[in-house]
Amino acid sequence: MIDRLPTINQLLKNLQQVPYLASKNLYRVASFFLSADDAKIEHFCHVLLRAKKNVIKCQRCAFWQERDQDCIFCSDPKRNSGLVCVVESWQDLFVIDRAGGFSGVYHVLGGAICPLEGIGPEDLTINMLIKRVEGNTIQEIIFALNQTPEGEATTAYIAKKLRVFNIKLSSLARGIPVGSTLEYMDRLTISKAISERRPF
Repeated sequence: MIDRLPTINQLLKNLQQVPYLASKNLYRVASFFLSADDAKIEHFCHVLLRAKKNVIKCQRCAFWQERDQDCIFCSDPKRNSGLVCVVESWQDLFVIDRAGGFSGVYHVLGGAICPLEGIGPEDLTINMLIKRVEGNTIQEIIFALNQTPEGEATTAYIAKKLRVFNIKLSSLARGIPVGSTLEYMDRLTISKAISERRPF
């Protein structure tokens, strides 16, 4: 039946390409866009295009930054650049930073190694992290990846690569439940995990 509505069919097919958008919500999202007035849709598209044009990834930590500004974390003189917290995503970065108690800088991998999804080490910013360590300014790497099989495998892979360098490797304390994601942890749990980190 939907094939008889080619424009809506095309909209739904494009929405299906958006990661994390559950199939059951496709029709709701499509209805939102179709029901919104023209000004709201034009504004949405303008903001999206502007973000795509003006936001880039930091060449040092891979976090988002404004094209005409320095990275808000790497350029902050109050932060300890020798202490690097490695996370899977920028959402995880925000969770840790909001928790407080961490005064270092970050490195965003862009995910975790997952062969089943076709994600290998070359698809992440692992080589960028190794180059940072080669600069001889880093004293400690804190692995703050999600405690899932993929996160654990990625941590082990990176740790093996970094063993040749004379730096301290640590990971979050086991206060975070195995199988959980940082995005849904409370601030106290995150803060305790950071302060009670252990050697990896």
